[in-house]
Amino acid sequence: MTEANNILEVSTLHPDYLGFIFHESSSRYFKGIISKVPESIKKTGVFVDSSFETIENQINQHQLDAVQLHGSESPELCQRLKPKGVEVIKVFSVDDNFNFSNIEAYQGHCHYYLFDTKGKLPGGNGITFNWNVLESYNGSTPYFLSGGLGIENLSDIKLFLQSPISDKCLGIDLNSKFETAPGIKSKSKLTKFINQLKL
Repeated sequence: MTEANNILEVSTLHPDYLGFIFHESSSRYFKGIISKVPESIKKTGVFVDSSFETIENQINQHQLDAVQLHGSESPELCQRLKPKGVEVIKVFSVDDNFNFSNIEAYQGHCHYYLFDTKGKLPGGNGITFNWNVLESYNGSTPYFLSGGLGIENLSDIKLFLQSPISDKCLGIDLNSKFETAPGIKSKSKLTKFINQLKL
């Protein structure tokens, strides 16, 4: 999210989380002050290889409820952030050859993982990965599913959420497929998706 009125508009849908990207090279880079949103919505700062001090400053400045780490952040950094009173979400870029044993060191240092599609950008590539690879995930940390999720693959999302593969899936991350411009979300598209997902 990048624009005040759009933040307020999307907030009326009461999502669990709203993301604000603090990565300057991103087309969705957030500048300014986050609009006041209902307390039930967790304001989430998205970072890419930022220092602990930078993340801590943004947590304090914007009263963030969660941080989403999209780079090569270490388990130690995740562990340092946990006492800051925020949910720590570590993102991993997944492809057909992803080795889940490589993330075992993060176990216990993050509240949640987020599995996104490996692509040219740290996130927001707008493409899905083969969700069947999640059969190889044997960790206990719950995760969010991300990567090109939209109305056009709604039926596949429903099937995934009904399958045993999704037993540790906490929720889904909606981004680029619902934008009218980088960082600007379409309330009508989101509403249509949410309503159809519930059917």
